[in-house]
This record gives sequence, C-alpha cells and structure tokens, in this order.
Amino acid sequence: MSEISFTTLPSGLRVVSENVPGARSICTGVWVGVGSRDEPAEHCGVSHFLEHLLFKGTESRSAREINEAVDRVGGDMNAFTTKEYTAYYARLPAGELSLGIELLGDVLTAPALRDADIDNERHVILEELAMDDDTPEDRVHSVLFEALYPDHPLGRETAGERETVEAIAYDDVRAFFHHWYRPGNFVLAAAGDVTHERLVELAGKAFAGATGGERPVRVSPNSRPTRLSVLRRKTEQVHMALGWRGVPRDDPDREAAEVVNHVLGGGMASRLFEEIREQRGLAYSVYSSLVAYADAGALTVYVGTAPDHLDEVLSLVEREVEHLGADGVTADELDVAIGSLTGSYVLGLEDPSSRMARLGGQVTSFGEVRSIDDQLARYRAVTGDAVGAVAKRLLTGDVALAALGPVNRKVLAGRGRVSKPS
Repeated sequence: MSEISFTTLPSGLRVVSENVPGARSICTGVWVGVGSRDEPAEHCGVSHFLEHLLFKGTESRSAREINEAVDRVGGDMNAFTTKEYTAYYARLPAGELSLGIELLGDVLTAPALRDADIDNERHVILEELAMDDDTPEDRVHSVLFEALYPDHPLGRETAGERETVEAIAYDDVRAFFHHWYRPGNFVLAAAGDVTHERLVELAGKAFAGATGGERPVRVSPNSRPTRLSVLRRKTEQVHMALGWRGVPRDDPDREAAEVVNHVLGGGMASRLFEEIREQRGLAYSVYSSLVAYADAGALTVYVGTAPDHLDEVLSLVEREVEHLGADGVTADELDVAIGSLTGSYVLGLEDPSSRMARLGGQVTSFGEVRSIDDQLARYRAVTGDAVGAVAKRLLTGDVALAALGPVNRKVLAGRGRVSKPS
C-alpha cells in the first residue's frame, strides 16, 4: 500500500510525497500557487511567459545543459500553466530523484531571465497564440469563457493576448517572478520510488536561501454572463459552445455536478453523444466538460457541425439541457455515471506522474490530500435527488453561447450580438 507524507519546511515550502511500491520511476514537480487569474490585466499571459522562460537557463546552467541532463537518463521535464497555478515537473527513472530536485530547485530559484531569452520566447508564444487561433475548437472556447466571465480574469486566455504578450517588458517578467515565486507559494510533490525523508533533505538544499512568500488574494466574479458571442470565419463547420456557471472546487455538490456532466455529454453513453452523433449523425465531436476553480466553475457543451445543421443541433442541445435541468437523471444513468467516475479515477492513478499531479494539485488547492477511498466514497454517496437539484441549479441559470464559423444570422436572431467578419 502506498503512503502519503507531508512536511512544511521552515522556509514555508510544503513537501508532499507518495511512495508507490514496485515503481521503477519517480515523478516530482513544483506547483506554484499563481496563475493567469492572478495577473494584472496589462500583463495578461505573464505566468505562461515565465513557464517558457524558466527552462531557458539559470545562473549556473544553460538551457542545453538542463536538457542534456534529463536526456542522459531518459527522462522528461516540462511545465504547464492554468488559471490558478503553474506546475513544473520532471519524470525520471528510479534512483534519479536527486537530479530532478536539483534541476527544479535551480530553475525555480535562480533562472537567468535574460533579455534575449525573453525576446526569443515572446516570438514563440506569439506563434503559440497564432496556432490556437487557427484551431476553431480552441478559439470558440476562449470566446465562451470571455462571455461567461466578462471583465474578470477567469475569462481571459491563459496564454494571454497578442497585445499583452507583445507589451510585457523585461522588468515586468522579473518583478512577477520575484514577487510570486517564493517557497511559501510552492508545493513540492513527488510520487514513485521515493522516501519522504530523502525528499525533504534534497528539498532543503535545492530551495535553500529564499523564505516566505504570499499567496494570491482572489476576487470572485459577480457580473452576469454575456448571452451571445459570434465570431464569423470561413470554416467548414460551425463550432458552437454553450456554458453555464458551475460550482467551486470545494462545493458539496461537486461530485453531483460531475454526474450531471457525465450524463449530459461527458461520455459515449451520454445524452448528447447518443442523440446528436449516434442517432442523427449531425456531428463528429460533441461533448460536455466541467471545470472548477477556488470560487467559481463552469459547465460547458461543445459541438462542431455543418452550417446547415446548426439550427437542428442547437435545438437538440437546448432540449436535452431543458430535460436534464427539469427532470434530473434516471437510476440507470446515475449508476453508469458513478461507475464511470469511480473507474476512471482509479485507472487515472496507475502511474507515478498522475499520483504526483494529484498530490501537488490538492495541496495547492485545498492544503491537504484527500484519500483515494474518501474520493470514491464521495462519488458513491451521490443520490439521484442530489443530481437533480444540482442540475436545476446549474442548467436553469444564465447561459452563454459562443459560435465560430459561417453562422446563419437568422438561426441566432434575437440571441445577442454578432461580430464583424474576421
């Protein structure tokens, strides 16, 4: 049986580990409790900017030396940015824990942040934004979240906007790093072939020097969603996304909301997949998703369909949403959803990387790690009445609709504003 251990160092660095018996690898990462929602509007994208920059070299290592050290043992090192945290991690063979901690400590405490590297990565990020803009499914979700959270950081694109990325100055990047990248805002997590005592020892050395560090104070969204946003483009399909405000991470209805999502469009047995794709053949990609933040959330639906089918598809989505919000779920749907959620949760923890991500994410978000058995019990305790109540709570509220492509204005007449062609 695996064992989870937790220690807070005098510097404020929180260290959490899980020894996984039989593992022949180690995954370790540092979760920084700051993300895109914590940025000033004029510096939108700076968290993602730093994610790129920290691997460009440190005071003692070049970018090539970092990459060669990881390649030499067959591992990989990467990072990602979300709206509420940024994570840097290394996956390595068993016995290479010291290498992983040493490299993570170096890039997170002594990055070079040279002007030339900032300019170079600025170009890379602008290309990344262009790539995302050329992916209609991604772009329509960006438009949807702008509509769900107007004039709030949760509505911004995590990677920023072209204008803000171009405008971020060298000193802006460095100031953001020095303010937020401190041990008190770090969680060091490791899973696999690891002993906690050794991890704490290595962490104390790799992150020595700096102390303290505050965590962001966040303001909850309070404006109402924008009803309709349309971006007209010459695409083969119309890409449509609908969204409702969801539940926060620690909401007591979180698991019931996950059941609602699964029944609506979260699996191949879901209502939207069965009705729109399997029975009518009106779309290849149709699904729903649930996201949760510290103080907010979102339930979204996506469909890509031919322009001539938009009216029919939109009507089908609205019908299924109305039925689910009014009538809840059947006993069989509840059973399938709970089986899927518990099964996929267990299957998703079969490797050290996913276990490390669970540790880092939960300590960063909740300050503790919920046991696997506790989470499974929470799913199994969900009742049909609880699902019906949260479905009504979510799906009868304000809805935002975003559409991208050659949209027929008559189909969406009266639903809101339509942008100029782009």
